[in-house]
Amino acid sequence: MGFRLVIIVGGLLIAHASLFAQKVDTSMHIRSIYFGGGSFYIDPIQEQELYNWLDSFPNIEQYEIIIQSHTDNIGSREFNQRLSEGRSRSVFHRLINYSLLPEAIEIKDFGEFLPTYRNDSYHGRLKNRRADVILKPLSL
Repeated sequence: MGFRLVIIVGGLLIAHASLFAQKVDTSMHIRSIYFGGGSFYIDPIQEQELYNWLDSFPNIEQYEIIIQSHTDNIGSREFNQRLSEGRSRSVFHRLINYSLLPEAIEIKDFGEFLPTYRNDSYHGRLKNRRADVILKPLSL
């Protein structure tokens, strides 16, 4: 079932789109790493938890590996984009240290765009300061 979205501002059509429910891929596995505000430092506990999580996939070469990094909306868009890229690099280096091949890792830096949680609350901003490691089974 679809819905139609129309945005009109001052009598002008700004956006027009059809919205459809997305099918969720339940075969994906996601591990989130959380950061302090303005930081891309991964603490040793989260690093070990990441490695333990990766250990639970004995055939990890059979997965597509994606890093998606996010920020809250505090600061400029440019700053948040650079911060998002720094978070991805931090996670990328941990995955390389785990012996994953660099060419097997895809990076998507979203910065402050596409937040999962609302940025108008303290707790929402905390949850948006993260990078997600996504393991998606390779298609045969």
